[in-house]
Amino acid sequence: MSHLLVVEDDPQLRGALVRALRDRGHAVATASTGMAGLDAAVTHRPDLVVLDLGLPDVDGGQVLRMLRSVSDVPVIVATARDEEPEIVAALEDGADDYIVKPFGSGQLEARIKAVLRRLGNGEPDEPEPAVRVGGLLVSPSAREVTLDGEALELTPREFDLLCYLARRQGQVVSRRELLAEVWQQPLGGADKTVDVHLSWLRRKLGETAQRPRYLHTVRTVGVKLAAPEGSGDGADTSGDGTGTGGDGSGASGAAREGDA
Repeated sequence: MSHLLVVEDDPQLRGALVRALRDRGHAVATASTGMAGLDAAVTHRPDLVVLDLGLPDVDGGQVLRMLRSVSDVPVIVATARDEEPEIVAALEDGADDYIVKPFGSGQLEARIKAVLRRLGNGEPDEPEPAVRVGGLLVSPSAREVTLDGEALELTPREFDLLCYLARRQGQVVSRRELLAEVWQQPLGGADKTVDVHLSWLRRKLGETAQRPRYLHTVRTVGVKLAAPEGSGDGADTSGDGTGTGGDGSGASGAAREGDA
C-alpha cells in the first residue's frame, strides 16, 4: 500500500480523488493549500505527492520548488494548465510527471505506479487473478479472453472495455464512466464510441443487442456484464469497483473507429 498526499484546493475534486485512490488500495492524506501541503509532505513523508498548481495561497510551482529544496519525494503535477511552457517549467523544477485535468482515475493510478516503479519505491505488481463470468474467462495480466474454452481475438480497446466490465460484473456501468476509465475521456468523447465497441464485442460473444447473453443494456442507465441465465456457473471476480450513472449504452451501427 502506497501513502499518498493530494494537494488540491477544490473540495469536490479533492474528495473524488481521495475516494478513487483509496478504492485502489492507497492510504491518502490531503491538503487544501500550498503551505499546508508543503508541511504535510515534509512532516509525514508520503510515498508520492499529487500536486495542483492553482492553489489559493502559494502557486503550486513555488510549492514544488520549495519542496524540492528539502525533499526528493516523487511529485505528480495534476493541473488544468495545459500550455507547454507550464509543463516544461514544472518538469524542470523537479516534477516526476505532469497530468492535465480532466483525467480519469485509471490514468492517474497508472502514472502513480509508473513513477513509483521507476524510482524503485513501488511494491512489485501482483498478477491480477482471472475473472470468470459464466463461460467467459478474462485474464487481465495475460490480456487473454476465452469463451467456453475457446480463445477470443479482441483488439486492445475491446479487451480493456470487456475487462473493465468483468471487474464489475453484475453492476450497471454508465457510458460516462466507461469513457472516463477506459478511454480516459472524463468529460466525454464521441457519442457512439462506447456503443460501437459494445456492438463489436457482442458479435465476438455470439450475441446481439436484441438477444443478449453477457452484455445487457439497461436503457437510460448503462450496460452490465452478467453470466447467462441458467449457466449455473458461480462468478469469481477480483474487482470490487462500483459503477452507476445516467447514460444509456445501446449497440450502434456506426462506422468503426480506430482503436487507441
